[in-house]
Amino acid sequence: HNGKHITFIDTPGHELFTNLRARGAKLTNIVIIVIAADDGLKPQTIESINHAKDAWVPIIIAITKIDKGTNKVEQIKADIGIYGLIPEERWGTVPIIPVSSVTGQWIPELLDQILFQSELLDLTYNPERNAVGVVIDAHKDTKQWVLTSLIVLTGTLKVWDIVVVHNTYGKIRKMIDGLGHAIRVAKWWDPVMILGINTIPEPGRVIEV
Repeated sequence: HNGKHITFIDTPGHELFTNLRARGAKLTNIVIIVIAADDGLKPQTIESINHAKDAWVPIIIAITKIDKGTNKVEQIKADIGIYGLIPEERWGTVPIIPVSSVTGQWIPELLDQILFQSELLDLTYNPERNAVGVVIDAHKDTKQWVLTSLIVLTGTLKVWDIVVVHNTYGKIRKMIDGLGHAIRVAKWWDPVMILGINTIPEPGRVIEV
C-alpha cells in the first residue's frame, strides 16, 4: 500500500492456532481486532483483545460488514470501552475503522492507519545477521515432507541455512514465498514456507539459523 510492504497474519480460532493466538500478539507489531457490525463482541473477540493488551502493542479495531442494513457500530464502540479500548473519537487511542469487503469502502483508510502506526513504532531491521523468525503453521504433505510456514522477524534467511526450532532442526532445501514462487532469500517480515525441518514444529515457536 503506497509502496510499503504489509504482512498480515490471520489467527483463526481452530485448534492448530491455540498456541499461536496465545503468543501471536507478541510476534506482531500492530494488532487488528476484526468485529462484524451485525454480530458485535464475541467471546473470541474478548480473548483476542486481552492477548493484544498483554503484549503492549498498538490496536486497531476494524468493524466489518458495514454494508449490511442493520449494524451495531455504536454499540461496539461502547462495548470495547469496557475492556479498556477507548476510541480516538472519544478521546482515546484506539482507531476505529468501519470497512466493507463487499464494496471496498474504507479499506484504503485501514491500510493508511496501519502504515501510520508502523511509522510511530520506528521499526528497525538488521539484514546482515542470521535470520530469526516465528513458526505460523506446519504440516506434512502427501510425500510426508514437513512444510513449515514462518515469518522472518530479522536477518536474512537463505536456502541451505541450518535452522533450529525448539526441539527439532533441519536444513532448508526449498523456500516458497506468499505467492507460491520458489525463492532463495527471505528478508524482514517476509512470509515463507520452507521444506527441510525434520519433525513438525509448534506454531508460535521461534526458528533461528
